[in-house]
Amino acid sequence: MDLIDTAEQQAFRAEAREWLEAHVPVTPLPSFDTAEGFELHREWERTLHAGRWSAVSWPVEYGGRGADYLSWLIFEEEYFRAGAPGRVNQNGIFLLGPTIMEVGTDAQKARFLPTMASSDIVWAQAWSEPNAGSDLAAIRSTAHLDGDEWVLNGQKLWASRAAWADWCFGIFRTDPEAERHRGLTFFLCPLDLPGITVRPIAQLDGDTGFAEIFFDDVRIPIDSNLGEVNKGWGVAMATAGFERGVSLRSPARFTEAAERLIALWREIGDPTDDAMRDAVTDVWMSAEGYRLHTYQTVTGLLEGRTIGSEASLNKIFWSEMDVRLHELALDLLGAHAEVMTGPYERWVDGFLFSLAGPIYAGTNEIQRNIIADRVLQLPRGV
Repeated sequence: MDLIDTAEQQAFRAEAREWLEAHVPVTPLPSFDTAEGFELHREWERTLHAGRWSAVSWPVEYGGRGADYLSWLIFEEEYFRAGAPGRVNQNGIFLLGPTIMEVGTDAQKARFLPTMASSDIVWAQAWSEPNAGSDLAAIRSTAHLDGDEWVLNGQKLWASRAAWADWCFGIFRTDPEAERHRGLTFFLCPLDLPGITVRPIAQLDGDTGFAEIFFDDVRIPIDSNLGEVNKGWGVAMATAGFERGVSLRSPARFTEAAERLIALWREIGDPTDDAMRDAVTDVWMSAEGYRLHTYQTVTGLLEGRTIGSEASLNKIFWSEMDVRLHELALDLLGAHAEVMTGPYERWVDGFLFSLAGPIYAGTNEIQRNIIADRVLQLPRGV
């Protein structure tokens, strides 16, 4: 692993930096959990696509640049350095897109990947159910064949981006006799079909980052499954691997936040508070360690290795580091941390969002079980 950019990487970084400096909105966009903000973020995604930056590591024919993962990491560093908007279609581009490239048919790749890269179609993640959150094997929503159509019934909960998205991806039980993770199938479904009801869920701040989706005899074509019928668990775990691994949370997200934390310490920190100084330094080192680990992981991917259950280690590390980083920022801010507007509101928003990190993509408690079972191969309790 060489951390020094090659001449080609230096040129790529310079091109990305120049383009972002010329195109990133001067005024931050409204939250994409609002109707207005969602559409403005979709337009930003289309701007990225026009510049061929929306999915740099994808093949050219699907809207990418055909760059490797190292180049993607470089682009992410420049993206966060420029303060560019959040990615409203991250469920599609960072999670579903790589899954389609791995298990989808040629027809599915040609149909879905270009419209995903351009954000003409924005995707919602529809996995959790009222009694199946981190325990996805408890899925009860069903799908059965009726002629040349699948008929979907059930309810999805905490569906990210579903309040405003165009399509969703989710898993449904297609073999009612099978138990747990067997007999599940991964489906792709438009959200404007008859029989679908989308009910937005308001967060504490009033924005609708989630929704519940009700399926009442919803009919979709027979070729709407991604991967084999009754083998959707493996497809879902591939998607979860991208979510927990390097795709969803690039290290630039955290190294940029750590640099802002250092700047905040220098601005308002007490120089005689050795404990706080050490804590800030420690979280900066954690962010840097995550960056180096990710470069090591990507180097392994380029050499043909794969990411397995160890992705759970990754997810625990970045999610808990994010909480710690923002907790320190609020400790530094003191009473200012109670103010939801003004120069420090980004820290308050960041802290509130960081609290979700140990929950989404599978709770950290579940991740620790996976590590114990599949990584450490510890004996099961009786």
